[in-house]
Amino acid sequence: GQDPLFIFPKDKLVEEGSNVTICYVSKSHQNNISCYLEGVRMQGEQLDPNVSVFNLNHVAFIRETGTNIYCKPGQGDGIKGTVLFVSKVLQEPKDFSCETQDFMTLNCTWDPGSDTGLLKQLSQSYTLFESFSGKKTLCKPKSWCLWQVAPESQDMYNFTLTAENYLRKRSVHLLFNLTHRVHPMAPFNILFKNVSATSATMTWKVHSIGKYYTLLCQVELYGEGKVTQHNVSVKVDGAHLFSGLEPDTEYLAQVRCANGDYFWKWSEWTHQNFTTAEAAPSEAPDVWRNVKTVQGRCVVTLFWKPLSKPQAHGKILFYNIVIEYLDRTSVSEVLSIPAPASGTELPLNQCSSQIRITASNSVGTSPASVLVVSREPGNEEVEEERVKGTEDGFPLSWNPQPRHVTGYLVEWCEQPRDPPCDLQWKNLGPNVTSTVVSSDAFRPGVRYNFRIYGISTERVPYLLARKTGYSQELAPSDNPQVVMTNLTSHSFTLSWKNYSTESQTSFIQGYHVYLKSKAGRCHSGSEKAVLSDDVVCCKYKIDNPEQKTFVVENLQPESFYEFLVTPYTSVGEGPHDAFAKVTTPDEYSPTLIRILLPTVFCILLIMITCYLKSQWMKEKCYPDIPDPYKSSVLSLIKSKENPHLTIMNIKDCVPDSIEVLNKQEGTRKSLTETESTKPTYLYLLPTEKRYSSPGPCICFENFTYNQAASDSASCGHVPVPPKAPPSQLGLLTSPENLLKALEKNYMNSLGEIPAGETSLNYVSQLASPMSGDMSNLPTNPPEPALCSEYKMQMAIPLGLASPPSSGSSSLSSITLLDEGEHY
Repeated sequence: GQDPLFIFPKDKLVEEGSNVTICYVSKSHQNNISCYLEGVRMQGEQLDPNVSVFNLNHVAFIRETGTNIYCKPGQGDGIKGTVLFVSKVLQEPKDFSCETQDFMTLNCTWDPGSDTGLLKQLSQSYTLFESFSGKKTLCKPKSWCLWQVAPESQDMYNFTLTAENYLRKRSVHLLFNLTHRVHPMAPFNILFKNVSATSATMTWKVHSIGKYYTLLCQVELYGEGKVTQHNVSVKVDGAHLFSGLEPDTEYLAQVRCANGDYFWKWSEWTHQNFTTAEAAPSEAPDVWRNVKTVQGRCVVTLFWKPLSKPQAHGKILFYNIVIEYLDRTSVSEVLSIPAPASGTELPLNQCSSQIRITASNSVGTSPASVLVVSREPGNEEVEEERVKGTEDGFPLSWNPQPRHVTGYLVEWCEQPRDPPCDLQWKNLGPNVTSTVVSSDAFRPGVRYNFRIYGISTERVPYLLARKTGYSQELAPSDNPQVVMTNLTSHSFTLSWKNYSTESQTSFIQGYHVYLKSKAGRCHSGSEKAVLSDDVVCCKYKIDNPEQKTFVVENLQPESFYEFLVTPYTSVGEGPHDAFAKVTTPDEYSPTLIRILLPTVFCILLIMITCYLKSQWMKEKCYPDIPDPYKSSVLSLIKSKENPHLTIMNIKDCVPDSIEVLNKQEGTRKSLTETESTKPTYLYLLPTEKRYSSPGPCICFENFTYNQAASDSASCGHVPVPPKAPPSQLGLLTSPENLLKALEKNYMNSLGEIPAGETSLNYVSQLASPMSGDMSNLPTNPPEPALCSEYKMQMAIPLGLASPPSSGSSSLSSITLLDEGEHY
């Protein structure tokens, strides 16, 4: 040929594990030709420059399409190859067996083993040959074959099963008696009759294999986790009675049969379910109670556990409760609680009572559970003991009781942190003094409380012991909420009274109080501690877990501090959360606050009072119009000698006079200077015709003419009779004459007195002249010894007036006021 390279053999078929030699021949001398088996280079032997061989030992089956072998030269792209077909080894048929179900056909089966089929080779074939009859048949299925039983009586059969493929053959032999290879068909038509609470009859039918053959049937009963077996011999129909069954229980019954004369194989199972009838409950409910007093009345909360299925014997419909009061045996109460309730609350008319609880289904009632509620609550002051939980639970123990007890009871809550705590209890015998309480509901870090009761012969429970513990203690997950009070310059108080120790994840042994300051000094009672963040602080230790207040002392005024309170337990302390901050006040600040606050309060109270009463004070003390009638102050000052001087009456006044005084010009002082603060007065002049001795007078401060009349700034005085009867007072002249005289006298005075040398005094005359002759009014009366002044419309008693300074002056008196006018 034209090909430069040839490979032999071509598409060879071999059996797995065989040895094969591959040969290639090239036309030219080539020393660099490489051959590969499934991509792996083969090491060969060169026979001559043109021929090389490769020996393959124990070739393995890779795939049905064959194993690839190819060669290629070192130069060029010419590749030549071949396919080696490796077949699996043909195996001998295993478990070859033949049997009959009806004596008409034989069913022969076997395990064919590995399939030897390839792309170049078909799978192996099977042939069944019977030597006594000489018949042969080709079995198309690879694992079974049917053989027709001869109509004549042939009991013995000798079969040869041959497996064959392209490479080899395999054969097996079987010799048997037909009657010994009977495999019956499964029973059918299973029925249950006369089913009661404790028994039931099961019937079934079988396929006949001949009237001379007996079948052995096996009956099994499954129920309540148990299996029972029974053997029954039958020919056509079978039956079996099940007894000792549980009421209201579902059972599974199944049956299978085999040849009773020559056992070969059991038939397939046939099964059917049935349920027994109900019966009255056989056990009393497991009952417990909780007694409390509400508004002086006993309230009993009853709890009971549902009866188990073997105890209930049917569906519980309701629970019956009968209350019998011990003090009144003839009085009882009956209650019915529908199922599936597991408790109820009973307010009792009196504490001493006996309670009976029964459970009822559709058939009957269970025995009664009896509880006695006594007036005496029992020994509730039992000291609580700590118990450590383990992986198995809580080990509890107690002292045996000297008196007779019918048993013990352990009580606990599986969910103590939830409002319905899921109360649980465990009844124990009278000779038991220890137990282990275990539950899947127990969680790490949860505190569980156990109470152990003794049950007396009178069915009265009394408390024996109290236990508390954790299945596994955990370090506290939170710190108490601390409240700081009583802050002073040298101390402050910390309190955490709302921190519940019972709700923590472990037993609180005490508290650590950490205090940080800039100074970093620790006083007695504390020690230095280094926190996880390398912060140095002072640590105070509180060993009593019930102490929830602490006073931090020996502090410096106006200093910054940080504090933290955390509980500690046997498994660690609480987290080091953020520290709270506080700054101590100044040492004198509290004293100043105690003084300033009352002072400011009093001032504000006075200001508010004055503001609210301002109108009243203005009307009482300084009215808008200076009218003596509107001032109530004058009414407080009364003169015993002359009551008319207290409040002025216009009818009691005489016309006033203006006195013009001449003096040498001097330096005029301003009102703001201290030397000019002496007022100018208007004096009331008496109109008495004759007087022999000085008398009292009244002078008014004149704000209109505030110019000193003399250097001494003394009032001009006119004698007034000390006792002038009011009936003698009167007006001296008419208003017209008064104005004319005033104008004339005033103009003449201005003409005579130089500017700057004139001073005016307003002189008012209160006393009327003794007679109506006004011409006898003295011009220059002698000065009285005493004088009263009127300031701001206030009447001052005559005895309080200072005697005016003596001085000679020319006094010209004229009439000022009319009877209807006043100032």
